[in-house]
Amino acid sequence: MEYTYSLILFFTVIICFVASFDRRLRFDREFIPFLKASALVAIFFIAWDIWFTSRGVWWFDTRYTIGVVIAGLPLEEWLFFIFIPFSCIFTYFCINKFFRLEQLSAFNNILVFVSVIVCAVVALRYADRIYTVVTAVVTILTLLIFHFVLRVQWITQASLVFTLLMLGFLPVNGILTGTGLESPIVNYNPADFMGIRILTIPIEDAVYGYSQFLLVLYFFKNFQNKQSEQTGQLQFISRRPKK
Repeated sequence: MEYTYSLILFFTVIICFVASFDRRLRFDREFIPFLKASALVAIFFIAWDIWFTSRGVWWFDTRYTIGVVIAGLPLEEWLFFIFIPFSCIFTYFCINKFFRLEQLSAFNNILVFVSVIVCAVVALRYADRIYTVVTAVVTILTLLIFHFVLRVQWITQASLVFTLLMLGFLPVNGILTGTGLESPIVNYNPADFMGIRILTIPIEDAVYGYSQFLLVLYFFKNFQNKQSEQTGQLQFISRRPKK
């Protein structure tokens, strides 16, 4: 029982990790950009996690963990912010490699507009539910900054991929929130979220995951481009004729 959370993480990431070395994909070449991006974004989300845990917004049933606790969070929860994004970014990488989805950028305006309005209405309606409000505000800020400040063109593409990722999100997060277990690994204070669940999963978890995915993807693409530029520079220098 104490390895339940660890096994969930392992089985979530292992197939993607092994497939990363496939010659048609070579996602292993992107490990460094991914680790930089996921670690950077994890700083914010782990701080959020620690804060919410300290406030009793959610808590963990340590019977399902190996017992190592850091800053109030099980070790597995720390690893969650590396393992889960890995599978998500790997999936995006594969889909983007084999399918051209650039034309979907035409829908960025409507997607951002609808998402921001829905999140704003929900935040106002449930202003006394801290998980709901914080999740909605973070999502609103992420979308507005990406669309209007950073001029990100792939928001709709990423949103489509995230929709596909829900096929994996439901069983993984379902087990974490109690599906098939005697009690949930992650427990939520009913006073702090809307109470709307997908099976056993608070709907806020899906929106939380969406914001995390967008942020990791943004920094991954940036670090990926920098790595490509550095590699190109090194290749150029090595090819220069010696005097």
